[in-house]
Amino acid sequence: MSTTTMRTRLARLSLDQSSSICRQCLSSTPRRQFSTTPNLSSKVGSSPLIIPESVSLSIYTPPPPRHATRTLPFRTVTIQGPLGQITTPIPHFVNIALTTPPKDSEIKSSKAIITISDTTDKPQRQMWGTARALFANHILGVTEGHAALIRFVGVGYRAIVEEGRGRFNKGMPVVNLKLGYSHPIILTVPDGVTASAPVPTRLLLEGINKEVVNSFAAEIRRWRVPEPYKGKGIFVNDETIKMKAKKIK
Repeated sequence: MSTTTMRTRLARLSLDQSSSICRQCLSSTPRRQFSTTPNLSSKVGSSPLIIPESVSLSIYTPPPPRHATRTLPFRTVTIQGPLGQITTPIPHFVNIALTTPPKDSEIKSSKAIITISDTTDKPQRQMWGTARALFANHILGVTEGHAALIRFVGVGYRAIVEEGRGRFNKGMPVVNLKLGYSHPIILTVPDGVTASAPVPTRLLLEGINKEVVNSFAAEIRRWRVPEPYKGKGIFVNDETIKMKAKKIK
């Protein structure tokens, strides 16, 4: 073996050893934390949930699975009120503690405090405020209901609520939209939503589930999204659009 070859091999060996030592040092030293602030509790999730006297909240926990699984089954929360009931699945790490007032107290409404199992886990922290907001919307829905007002802005844009006559929507309430197309647009009103047209350019959607009401309103809106040059389109609730100047050559 020549001297040059021996020197090359020794250099490579020393480089591999030094790199392995550096890797050991990096793996043994703890990683630097860029954020030193502690995890704060969710402002929305930690606020108590007020349950009126006319509303009942019940939690159903399914039995544990027979075989070992990585994920536990979801629990269901049923909120029942004067206008109906809504059932919502929740993860196993979301806990609800109900507190009822004493019998001789003047306050008749009860409270529900929502917590999570691990406040340092990011997915659990994300569901903390979301679960509380969903329950608040459901309580408001079964007591007062949710509504979405749709405005039709454009020449000939109008909506009519009538009974379906087609193959799949016969006898069901449908919304007949005239939006400038060569054919009318027929949309079946989903279950739990009541549609009414006080005037041809206004459509009122009412229901106990806010998600279903707003989803149906968004489905109607996507047929004529508001455009910024003439201001024509379908507007939901207090929606506004910033107008643009026309391009003049």
